[in-house]
Order: sequence, then structure tokens, then C-alpha cells
Amino acid sequence: MGKRREAREAAVQFLFQRDLQPTGQPVGIEDFWALRPAPDNVQKFATELVTGVLGHQAVIDEQIKKFLKNYEMNRVAAVDRNVLRVAVYEMLFCPDIPPVISINEAIEVAKKFGAEQSGHFVNGVLDRIRAEVPRPARVAQATPIETEKSKIENP
Repeated sequence: MGKRREAREAAVQFLFQRDLQPTGQPVGIEDFWALRPAPDNVQKFATELVTGVLGHQAVIDEQIKKFLKNYEMNRVAAVDRNVLRVAVYEMLFCPDIPPVISINEAIEVAKKFGAEQSGHFVNGVLDRIRAEVPRPARVAQATPIETEKSKIENP
């Protein structure tokens, strides 16, 4: 398994755990890593995903809700909900990751941790969201930092 897949799985696991915690008892990412050791590069990417999802959760959840047919967000299985959140975060806020990569990875994580139909459900929702993402589906774009750096180096 690739390091990024492992990081995506860890991010989903953390978000799942956080979803199921009683209110008032937030789970810290440090506590999570104490229970689920991983290489530094996996922890770094997973932590970036978790931080991004939590920082943009309202926007991410609104995007998901637009494409849920006959479902309320709280009725979506916790695993599927958090797989969707990670993938939508990547599609909206990680231009260096092509949307189709985010979708394919989400489907595989959903198949591993979700119910029998989770992969199909996640694919259907994410495919509809991808159609509205204003960038190419199969091509990574430069991150804003790289874009600014290239402008400085190549005026």
C-alpha cells in the first residue's frame, strides 16, 4: 500500500473516531498517533488532511449535501461521510492532486472500511461533485506557492 493511501486511511479513521466522540471530549491528533503509529511522512499527510477537513468542514459538508439524494448528512454512514469529506477536501483545496485520484482513492478506502455498497455510493456522490470542480479532472495543477515561485523565477 502506498504512503498516501495509508495517510488517507488514517485521516478517515481519525475523523470517524472524532465523529463518534461525545460532545465536549475532542480527540487530539497526537492521542490518535499514540494509538496508531505510522511513519512520519504518513502522519504528516494525514494530519494535513485532517486539519484541512476540520478547517473547511462547513464548506465541504455543504458541497456533499448538494448531491445527497434522499439523504441527510447525519444519516450517511460515518465511514462514508468521512471518506467523502477527505476526498472533497482534496478536490476543492489540493490542486496538486487530480480529482480522479481523490475519487479513486476514496472508493478504495470506502470499500475497505465501509459497507458492501460504500464504494458505489462514494463514487456516485464524488463523480457529481467532480463535474462542478472548476479544474481538469485528470491533471494536477501547481499549488499557489509553486505558482508564485514560478512567477518570481520566470517573470
